[in-house]
Amino acid sequence: MSAPPRTIATSRRFSVAPMMDWTDRHCRTLHRLLTAEALLFTEMVTAPAIVHGDRERLLGFGAVEHPIALQLGGSDPAELAEATRLAEPFGYDEINLNVGCPSDRVQSGRFGACLMAEPALVADCVRAMKTATDRPVTVKCRIGIDDQDTEESLDRFADGLVGAGVDALYVHARKAWLKGLSPKENRTIPPLDYDRVHRLATRLRPLPVLLNGGLETLEAGLAAQGPCFGIMLGRAAYHDPMLLAAVDAEVFGQDHALPDLGALMAAMADYAEAQMVQGTRLNAITRHMLGLANGLPGARQFRQILSVEACRKGAGPETLVRALDALTRAAA
Repeated sequence: MSAPPRTIATSRRFSVAPMMDWTDRHCRTLHRLLTAEALLFTEMVTAPAIVHGDRERLLGFGAVEHPIALQLGGSDPAELAEATRLAEPFGYDEINLNVGCPSDRVQSGRFGACLMAEPALVADCVRAMKTATDRPVTVKCRIGIDDQDTEESLDRFADGLVGAGVDALYVHARKAWLKGLSPKENRTIPPLDYDRVHRLATRLRPLPVLLNGGLETLEAGLAAQGPCFGIMLGRAAYHDPMLLAAVDAEVFGQDHALPDLGALMAAMADYAEAQMVQGTRLNAITRHMLGLANGLPGARQFRQILSVEACRKGAGPETLVRALDALTRAAA
C-alpha cells in the first residue's frame, strides 16, 4: 500500500476514536468519504490475536482508509513488539497502544486503563514497539484511574512515555473507575477535566497531546481544544457521521466540496456491491450509516430501511437506493 501524501502528524489534528464493534473497515470507508484529512483508527486488536490468529482478517484494510492508525491491546512488551512487526506489511500510518479502555474483559487480560497503575511497564511496551517499526508509536490513555492523584500520577505516567520515545498521547479527560463503575458508566459519570489535559499538553510541548472525551460536536471539540494539538471524537462522530463533512474545512482549512448525500449513498452502494461479492452481509455495512439522515424529513424511514430491510435475505445495494428515495419523497 502506498503511503498517503499528507503527513500523519498533520492528520492528528482531528481523529475518530477507536471503538470496539464500531470502527471496522466498513465504518472507516464511510468516514473516509466524509473527510479526506482526519486520522481514522481501527478497533482495538489484541497482540495475542495478531500473533496467533488470522492476520489478514484482523489487520486488512483498504488503501482508501489512509491515514489510519492500528490500535493494539496488550501488556507484554515482547508480544506487542511481535504484533507490531507482523502489522508492518499492512502499511498502517501509526501504531497506538490502548491504555484507556475500562472494560472487565480488558482488565482480565491486563491491558487497557488498568495499565495506568504500571507506568514503567507501559514505557517498556512503547520502547519495545518502537524497535519493531519506523511508524509513529502512540498511546491512548485516561487522566488516571480510581484513587490516583491525577496531577502527580498522570505526569509520572506521561514522563515515562516521553522517555520511551512515544510520538503522541491521546488523553480521555476522565478518570476510569475500575472498581464500581461499568464501562458504560465510565464514559459519562467520572467528571471531565479538560484543564488537566491542557496542563499536560503545555508541559509536554512539543509532544502532541490530543484531547478526547465528552466532545459532542465539532464546534464543542474545537472550543475545548485549548493548547492541545488536536481533538479526537468518538461516539458523536459515529452516531452523527455527517459532522465529519465539515472537518476538512473547519480543522484542516481544506477547500473540499461538502459531500452530497446522494453521491455518498451511491458510493456506499458500489462499495456494498463489491463487499457482498466477497461474502460480506449488507447489514454489516448499513449499520454504520443509520445517522446519515439525522434531522432530515424521512430520517426514521431511512433508518428503518437500512436496519431492517438490509437484514432480509436477498437484500442488496438497491436497499441503499430505497433508503435515499424515502428521504427524497419526504422532502417533496
